[in-house]
Amino acid sequence: MDTQQKIQTLREELRQHNYNYYVLDKPEIDDFTFDQKLKELQALEQAHPEYFDANSPSLRVGGQITKNFNTVKHETRMYSLDNSYSLEDLEDWEKRIKKMVDGEVEYVCELKYDGASISLTYEKGELIRAVTRGDGVQGDDVTNNIKTIRTVPLKLKGDFPEKFDIRGEIVLPLAGFAAMNAERVEAGEEPYSNPRNTASGSLKLQDSAEVAKRPLECLLYSIVGENLNIKSQFESLEKARSWGFKVPEVAKLTASTDETFKFLDYWDVHRHELPYETDGVVIKVNNFQQQEELGFTAKAPRWAMAYKFKTEQAETVLEKITYQVGRTGAITPVANLNAVQLAGTIVKRASLHNADQIEKLDIREGDTVYVEKGGEIIPKIVGVDFEKRSSDSTPTQYITSCPECDTTLVRQPGEAQHYCPNASGCPPQIIGRIQHYISRKALDIEGLGGETVALLVNNGLIKNYADLYDLRKEDILPLDRMAEKSAVNLVKGVESSKNIPFERVLFGLGIRFVGETVARKLAKQFKSIEVLAQATFDELIAVDEIGERIAQSVVEFFASEENKVLIDKLKNHGIQLELDAAVLENQTEKLKGSIFVISGVFTQVSRTELKKMIEDNGGKASGSISSKTNYLVAGENMGPSKREKAEKLNVPIITESEFLAMI
Repeated sequence: MDTQQKIQTLREELRQHNYNYYVLDKPEIDDFTFDQKLKELQALEQAHPEYFDANSPSLRVGGQITKNFNTVKHETRMYSLDNSYSLEDLEDWEKRIKKMVDGEVEYVCELKYDGASISLTYEKGELIRAVTRGDGVQGDDVTNNIKTIRTVPLKLKGDFPEKFDIRGEIVLPLAGFAAMNAERVEAGEEPYSNPRNTASGSLKLQDSAEVAKRPLECLLYSIVGENLNIKSQFESLEKARSWGFKVPEVAKLTASTDETFKFLDYWDVHRHELPYETDGVVIKVNNFQQQEELGFTAKAPRWAMAYKFKTEQAETVLEKITYQVGRTGAITPVANLNAVQLAGTIVKRASLHNADQIEKLDIREGDTVYVEKGGEIIPKIVGVDFEKRSSDSTPTQYITSCPECDTTLVRQPGEAQHYCPNASGCPPQIIGRIQHYISRKALDIEGLGGETVALLVNNGLIKNYADLYDLRKEDILPLDRMAEKSAVNLVKGVESSKNIPFERVLFGLGIRFVGETVARKLAKQFKSIEVLAQATFDELIAVDEIGERIAQSVVEFFASEENKVLIDKLKNHGIQLELDAAVLENQTEKLKGSIFVISGVFTQVSRTELKKMIEDNGGKASGSISSKTNYLVAGENMGPSKREKAEKLNVPIITESEFLAMI
């Protein structure tokens, strides 16, 4: 056997033993023998660098240093999930599902593991990239660190597709977490707070050799891509398992609400026996065609729902109520608590939301309160132990002036929150608006973080986001902790932001109630900032899904003389304030005012492309048929109930080819 064959044979052996040990939990050789084979491979690879393989088992030990984690856009967005906290929520969700799809609906119930989300990309059976969830649209490339995790296969086996992404959670088993903390305590160091945060933090360690020392695991649950030749979620789990991924065996196929509830009841009790932390169950529609038909909202798939187990509760003392000012001027009261352990973390603060919430619960400083983690993430106060209240306790008086600038607060009729109206003179609002402008989903300015923004504002270098474009390296260098390279990167990052498309700039302006989705709709409808600025209230509410509150906020924003000056400054600096010409070329008004429902399987273009074509040509794609529907675009295998409803309402039924001819 020649050297190259020897190296290849050792790699294949080690991959199989690794799979047997970490995925199947059925080792066939002892640790010593495995280590000897690994050392033999490492020696051969070192002596023969011409046979390098980026996915060799020898790289599991790490050693690569990553100083900057590159931002990578996900080819397919990583959505979050809608949450339910009661069986009634799930029943309502199932009723909505059955109204929107034809035929029987099966569900897959999977445990929701509490870790750090990851997306792995494979081409020709080899791992080529691992990216964190980030904001769902883009995340950080952590490939070197992920390669050290033994339950992530570097090469696949079986009938895998040419290219696909697989999503899952990086988790830290409870036993491994306890062992890590025992070592830290023995070394006189602070123990880690909880497995989830420790797993998440591990992914961004610069030295992959340090990641390799941590007993991380990767549990996979979702395959995405084109031409997968997979028809259902349950089949995808079985396929992934056969290719070498660690896929939990507990997933169950259910055909009724009763079966689903039995799964929930069982795991609500038995989850504490699992080797990992879990905070609930994810229920998914099993059939991929039905999933496609149900589609997505702006934030989550309609075909999946996360059921959260009852949250842990703790009792502690509310020491003081303070008030925070947000970028829109909204005032948020904050409960400062006597530190308490809750669901694996130390909780010192909790949101009190608004004056109504304080009054409703009759919360006072000095009270003993009950704290929960809402959705196991955000601490909230859910009640007061009145028996422990001091006799000299006095009701909480909500503040009447801004804690930052002393301006008298206002509260609009029908709104729960108080606001500071001093938008141009209140420091947290000024800093908050600029931080929003530079954020990842908006202008995404590299080299500029939230703390640096505060530093620039507090030193009088900027007063608004348009001032960023006047900054020079010489202005920045005198600031604390600002080195030459940092200053240069900041100025470069600001300059690069001039290429960010109009819809993201519009979101970055921070118009109240205008989030990502609304900004895209407004950009698409009005094409440029100039036309949008002239739009009337009636013209705005005529846009699909733009309500009165949003319309009024947009009108007020562009009526402000201060905002007009800001827009002019951005225009003079060359910021993208109109849709790109290439985008405009593909848009028409041919389908304006028409509502389409898409159903079935299509051969010429995908369902996603069909929806885009409808929207690019001024139409609206809807999920369900009503009297307002103008056309039903029918593909193959369309269910009978949609056809019957369309015929009953006299909605024209057209083929894929007939639709394409329309545009």
